[in-house]
Amino acid sequence: MRVIIAKNYDEICSKAADVIEAVVRAEPGCTLGLATGSSPVGMYKELSRRCHEEGLDFSAVHSVNLDEYVGLEPTHDQSYRYFMNDNLFDHINIDKANTYVAKGTGDAEANLKEFNEMLDRTDIAVQVLGVGPDGHLGFNEPGDTLCDGAHLETLDESTIDANARFFASRDDVPRYAVTMGMGNIMRARKLLLIISGSKKDAASALLKSDRIDPHCPVTFLRLHRDAVVFLEQSLADEIGYKG
Repeated sequence: MRVIIAKNYDEICSKAADVIEAVVRAEPGCTLGLATGSSPVGMYKELSRRCHEEGLDFSAVHSVNLDEYVGLEPTHDQSYRYFMNDNLFDHINIDKANTYVAKGTGDAEANLKEFNEMLDRTDIAVQVLGVGPDGHLGFNEPGDTLCDGAHLETLDESTIDANARFFASRDDVPRYAVTMGMGNIMRARKLLLIISGSKKDAASALLKSDRIDPHCPVTFLRLHRDAVVFLEQSLADEIGYKG
């Protein structure tokens, strides 16, 4: 696991975009594993800029997303399909037919079957990740066991609390999501984790302990052969991480 400490969020986004750009230029038809949430937004903006100003070409790229809320139509402004269109796909030259976000409405069993079949035949070149305050990746919530494949997850109260800021009220936050499993995430060739915001406990568990703990899923990155973690100097100082 490689840890890159940046002076601020803008530098994180630039350095993380460098990783994605290198993959896309080396393998124009690659599949990117993408994530939502506030952590990667700046990186997506930088990639969009590079597409328009520096010729970074996404025309042959495919993508698959980590997760989606259950119960939200793709047109809902808090669905993850909407998020990806609004923050990245509408601003780069990717073919949206080559982008995959799991369905959150309709036949749940059929949706999960489709999601798992997609993942089984997909070689993800790099998986973008953020982390929840409790250490969850995607919507793989802490627990005694973690799932290998895509599955339906009941969201923890702490996750609902963290996501409530995106909705009119806490009651509007969906209680379920479909998500890649930890096995799906770990099978990506490269992992790119952006830790931003108040994630002291998760960052400490990952960077200052050698435990692999299903009650803090982010610690599984220690097992991956090519994981890159980005965090700000201020957070590194807060947890006493020297690199």
